[in-house]
Amino acid sequence: MSVLLQITSGRGPAECCWVVAQLSDRICADARDYGIHAEIIEEEPGPEIGILLSALIHLDGADDTMFSARYVGTIQWVGASPFRTGHKRKNWFVGLQQIAFPQAPAFREQDVSVETMKGSGPGGQHVNTTESAVRVTHIPTGLSAIGRDERSQTANRKRALERLAILLARHGQKEQAKAQKKRWDAHNELERGNPVRVYRGVEFELIESEQG
Repeated sequence: MSVLLQITSGRGPAECCWVVAQLSDRICADARDYGIHAEIIEEEPGPEIGILLSALIHLDGADDTMFSARYVGTIQWVGASPFRTGHKRKNWFVGLQQIAFPQAPAFREQDVSVETMKGSGPGGQHVNTTESAVRVTHIPTGLSAIGRDERSQTANRKRALERLAILLARHGQKEQAKAQKKRWDAHNELERGNPVRVYRGVEFELIESEQG
């Protein structure tokens, strides 16, 4: 069973959105170091370029549930604001939760375009050697997903289609209004104490975690 992780800025300022972007990249990198396939499959842009209100990460591999449990909860970043020089606040918080998989709809193959590209395996192996990575796009909606962690194009195509199905399910939920309310409830329920992980500085260095 694979895992979906959602990171939210909790309606926080641009600094929290910066943390969401940094954390989502860090989690994907850490997961790949553990041999877990990881991809950011959905992003909600923040108020500045390159930052995110929220991000959805798909994890798939042995021990993915155990890995994700290390991050679920409140994440703290300690550092000076990258946007407001001289701002006194130095502690910023985001929330991370595991969410349920939506029911994947059926979609027609003729509605999906497939693009191959050069990719890399976990840890950067085989980078730019073969066109093994695959991007699939659902033409009616414009939604797209990537598979690039496997060595074979066939396996990456399968993974990309699985991720596209997740995005289509989220996009096409009949109770979209309810889903949106739940999303904002998650933003509002962000607890700004007892962080499970603490990062510091522009290098986003881990300085404390519940696992030591």
